[in-house]
Parts: sequence; C-alpha cells; structure tokens
Amino acid sequence: MTDDADVIIIGGGMVGATLAGLLARDGIAVTVVESQPAPHMDAQAPLDLRVSSVNIANAELFKRIGAWEHMTNVRVCPFRRLRVWDQGGGETRFDARETGHDWFGWFVENSVIQAGLYQALADLPGVRWLAPETPERISSDGDAVTVRLASGTTLRGGLLVGADGARSMVREHAGIAVHHTDYDQRALIINVATELPQQDETWQRFTPDGPQAFLPLTGNRASLVWYGPPESIRILESLDDDMLAQEIVDTFPEDLGGITAVLGRASFPIRRQHAACYTASRLALVGDAAHAIHPLVGQGLNLGLQGVETLAEVITAAHGSGRDPGTAAVLADYERRHRARALTMMVATDAFHRLFTREPGMLTRIGNGVLRLANKAPTGRKQVMRHAMGLPLWG
Repeated sequence: MTDDADVIIIGGGMVGATLAGLLARDGIAVTVVESQPAPHMDAQAPLDLRVSSVNIANAELFKRIGAWEHMTNVRVCPFRRLRVWDQGGGETRFDARETGHDWFGWFVENSVIQAGLYQALADLPGVRWLAPETPERISSDGDAVTVRLASGTTLRGGLLVGADGARSMVREHAGIAVHHTDYDQRALIINVATELPQQDETWQRFTPDGPQAFLPLTGNRASLVWYGPPESIRILESLDDDMLAQEIVDTFPEDLGGITAVLGRASFPIRRQHAACYTASRLALVGDAAHAIHPLVGQGLNLGLQGVETLAEVITAAHGSGRDPGTAAVLADYERRHRARALTMMVATDAFHRLFTREPGMLTRIGNGVLRLANKAPTGRKQVMRHAMGLPLWG
C-alpha cells in the first residue's frame, strides 16, 4: 500500500509535531512517523526529568496550533526573573517586567509539551500520525521521496523532514556529515521537592567545574542541573536519595533552601553537534537532527522551534504560489535563514562555557567583568532579555 502526502516528517517529538501543526493549519497534508506510542495527558503522572524553557515567542507558536491550552491545563511553571553569577562576584539580574512583559517564559516538562502537541494535532485535518512506526528504507526519484516503513506501508511525498533527533536516520540516509564537540562534561538532572514554595526566579551559578542551575516547577518542586566532570557526576548519580540531598544542600547556593525529597535523577553527556548542511534533495533537517547546542543557556528547544517556524514559512509560501516546496531553491531559503541563527547561538553558548567553566584566570576574569557590566547596562540587559524571549530587539 502506498500513501501520499505533501510532507513526510520522521520524528513526532516536540519539533516534528510543531512543524506538522503549522503546516496542517495552512492546508498542507502531512504524515508523521514516530517510533514511540502516542503520548497522553496525565496531570497525576510523576514529574518528567526532561524539562524545557519555552519563551514568549514559542508559547505563541503553540497557541497558533492549539497546543498551549492543553499544556497549561496540565502544568507549566512561569518565571519572570533570571539571576546569573559566578564565584568571583560577577552577577547579572534580569526581570521580564523591564521589557513590559509579566513573564520571561515557562518551564514545561517535555512529556507535557509532547502530549499537548499530539492532542492539538488530533483536532487538525490533514495530519496522519503513524506510531509506533519506524522507517526502513528511504529513496528519491527526483520528483518525490519514498519511505518504506517496518509495517510494510510505503509513503510518498514531495518533501521529507528529519526531526528524528541527534542520531538522525534521515541525516544518515542523506549522507550529511556532522561536526561534534565534546565538552568533557556531564549534567546531572535532579527533580526535588523543596521547603520553599513555588518560585518565579530561575538562577544559574558558574563554578570552575561547571554551572549549577535551578529551574522552578509547579508547587514546591524544582529541577536542578548540576554540571561537572563525567566521573564526579557518575559518583553523585550513584548516591542514595538522602546522601544526594545532603550533597546538594552542601554544594548548591543558599538560595535553594532545604530539600524535603529527591524525586528522580538522570545524567547525560554535554556535546555540541552541527550538521554540515540542513538540506539535500527533497529533504530538510530540523531540531537536533540539524544542531544540538550546549544546554547551559536553556535555548535548545527555542532554537529548534525557530527553525521549524522558518521551514514552515518557506514551505507554505511555496505551496501557496504553486511552487514545489521540495526544490533546492525553496529549501535553500530555509537553510540560509536558519543556519546563521543557529551558528550565532552556538558561538554564544561556546563562549559562555569557555568564559565561566574553568579554573580562575584571564578568561574567567573577563567573564566576571561581563556579568558586572551587564548588570549596570539596562539597555543592553533589556536587549538580551528580548532576544531570549524570542522578541524583536526593539519594541
């Protein structure tokens, strides 16, 4: 059996599902192939260890496809203040109200985002969701791309989008090279219950071993991110709950307050990854399939969604004018617009890592000075906030 679609998306996670929603709203037929079963909303489920920062621009993006209301009905945690400091005394504070907005953004569990998107897609005509399902073979004849699935179904479409993560099968099929940078760090994610009530401030302290971050969640709960050398992080991860809680209290800033329970933990290596190109014949890459950045500034999902919005714009414009959205000329516009944005973010996150995560020296003194200067420059601080919120720099 062969099924046709305008666009075939491999990967129905946060990035792939958002793209499907944007395209379907504009009358483009989309088939999504996802390896995991369809997600479901469950407000009583334990906290997901995977948490993303959603800025104002991308909350609006979710609203456009009808997903944001589903997410807020489960649980999202708004924050309006951000504090960043190092052990040398450099400090910068950001407050969304300086930009005229109530909130800087929201922390949302990835599982809540995925379930909200899936629920929204179920209400949109033009989206076919195949899950759990995996592609086995991909081929192109120049006029269309064909995907044969493990179930035996064959899909045929004008454009194939790889939204299948850092180990993208779609990227591998296209023979697109990937450049890797290993930071020789690991991040331990710890969900905790705290003595303090729900906070409206997120903070990050830089240490020579790596940052320590606090992400507020709903109620008196939080996600802590503890970066460090891989061996040190593995030792911490192996501790029992009581010992880990004590290590956190002893090591993290006093701003955290007391911990009443460790709710879960997991760790992952810190790497940067960048595809040599984002497009090929009738093919485009989005999200981690195209780029994966250092998570210390919390902009990974926001960057991925910016790329999705750009790709949706060029596909929709081509479709509306009767042009083939899978042609090289159309896809080149996506690559040109989004690649520059991704490179800028990669350079910025790499600079932050180098300035703040090392033993005291010239670079750390420069980083300390940058924090002090930023705190005394309200105009510059406002522009940084507007950029992080996904808003125009002036407005």
